[in-house]
Amino acid sequence: MSSIFNQRIDALRQVMQRESVDAYILDGTDPHLSEYVPDRWKTVAYISGFTGSAGTVVVTLEAAALWTDSRYFVQAQQELAGTGIMLMRDGLPDTPSMPQWIGRQLRDSKFREVAIDGDCWSENQVRQLKGELRRQGGVTLRTNLDALQTVWTDRPAAPKVPVVIQPLEYAGEHVSEKLQRIRRALRERHADGMLMAALDDVAWTLNLRGGDIECNPLFMAYLLIASDRATLFVDPCKVSDEVRVFLHGEGVGVDDYSHVAQAMRDYFEYNILLDPDQVNHRLFHSTQREVVESPSPVPAMKAVKNAAEQRGFKLAMLRDGIAMTRFLCWLDTAVAKGGVTECSAAEKLRSFRAEQPLFRGLSFETIAAYQEHGAIVHYEPTAVSDVELHPKGLFLVDSGGQYLDGTTDITRTIALGPLTEEQRRVYTLVLKAHIRLQLAIFPEGTTGTQLDAVARGELWRQGLHYMHGTGHGVGAYLCVHEGPHQIRMQWKPTPLCEGMTVTNEPGVYLENRFGVRIENTLLVVSAMETECGRFLRFEPLTICPIDLRPIMPELLAPDEVAWLDGYHSMVCEALSPYLNPTEQAWLQQVTRPL
Repeated sequence: MSSIFNQRIDALRQVMQRESVDAYILDGTDPHLSEYVPDRWKTVAYISGFTGSAGTVVVTLEAAALWTDSRYFVQAQQELAGTGIMLMRDGLPDTPSMPQWIGRQLRDSKFREVAIDGDCWSENQVRQLKGELRRQGGVTLRTNLDALQTVWTDRPAAPKVPVVIQPLEYAGEHVSEKLQRIRRALRERHADGMLMAALDDVAWTLNLRGGDIECNPLFMAYLLIASDRATLFVDPCKVSDEVRVFLHGEGVGVDDYSHVAQAMRDYFEYNILLDPDQVNHRLFHSTQREVVESPSPVPAMKAVKNAAEQRGFKLAMLRDGIAMTRFLCWLDTAVAKGGVTECSAAEKLRSFRAEQPLFRGLSFETIAAYQEHGAIVHYEPTAVSDVELHPKGLFLVDSGGQYLDGTTDITRTIALGPLTEEQRRVYTLVLKAHIRLQLAIFPEGTTGTQLDAVARGELWRQGLHYMHGTGHGVGAYLCVHEGPHQIRMQWKPTPLCEGMTVTNEPGVYLENRFGVRIENTLLVVSAMETECGRFLRFEPLTICPIDLRPIMPELLAPDEVAWLDGYHSMVCEALSPYLNPTEQAWLQQVTRPL
């Protein structure tokens, strides 16, 4: 396989030489700057073989390197083997930044010019990259080169999956009402209109869903909002007469996806809000009107779930809990019989979910990781890596489903048989970290960054650490990763608000040995109001047993044991009516008081 990537890099270098370019950067996203992209824009995977959702490749005439974060260090090392592409472990002290590395590589080059496809970089990314390259001895940046246009001869076409209406009973708010709220927010920012580029923002605003991106019910589109009109730019073949009539009734017109740049040039209002983190560089510079640079108001609106969305989450989590519990019950006996592998277990879990009403697919590819594979944070089993599960050790399963009324995300680490003392200790400490965050009560206005150490403190005291975030927002039948709020070490200023969903997923990963992660999706709810103000807490939405077998009870505090027992009592009561007698008996056993 490595020869294929070497050939592709050689072909790219030929284009670079013709264009007098010394380095070319591929960021692996689409014109909407999406985390997960249609096949057409999987440029990093095409050129390097790396399949993670976060990676940037730089190709010079003499070398190539890939930057990725800690979630993918092990995976990238494996997937880049034999390609000649160097792995740059982003975030580590000894790792040069991408501009620093480029500056060193181009020190003696003739043109000292770097190129990107400005359709797939945000305005802020381009500004930052230009400044950093300039500091590397005057390296310049060209933003209008899609170098793969001729290299990628069998490049997939843009997807054409039909758009569908998200029923009001699940959306909870009319499109016209959302547009009114958005326009009010624009007026507060002294803006007459805005270009909405993030696909999940467009889908949420218009109560529409699609299928252009695997595991994400989104469609490629832009929404241009003015003070008295709104226009959806989308491939017309995706829009049925029913959808057109629906949008017209909500005050939204439809135009061809390819016309958005011209519409920006023809935009008639005095000014327009453009989010420099969400709008790509080319479109950002396509308008002649005054630009109001500001974060889009939509992510903060979308993050707070209305009553219908909260109800949908709870129903989706119940059905997902039924599927997960049936899977865990099955796994206990199937592994002992032999023949179960990571891939077959993941497929069995998918089949249990598919039996549930309103199931629309997975919310991300299942991470089914046995023993040392569990130390690879975003491991996905393949035909090459797949291994059989044996009645010993730990099996980490991070998975989720897309249901018409909600999106789920859950991780359970399961003891398949005897464990080492180290495995039991690490498992218990991760559970402590999970419970400490779950038990947090915090004043209104608290950010996820301020809460992050509540979970990590339990691990830090034992010299353990993890480099991914502790929690992220979850969409309402949208993206499994949603902002702007997060729970992570890096500063995120968005406060946690009542009605937000967020995950709780601390972990520990010991390379070549095992990994542990325990994850529930939570809802931010009111806790109390005192003379000191209003306080919030977390309500667990996920309904699924947490494995008791690895726990070292002496490491848990009394309030942690009380929470776990109370949670399991709720799980047993909620799920039992939907299970057969064998599954009910199993559930009662695994949710017994600790």
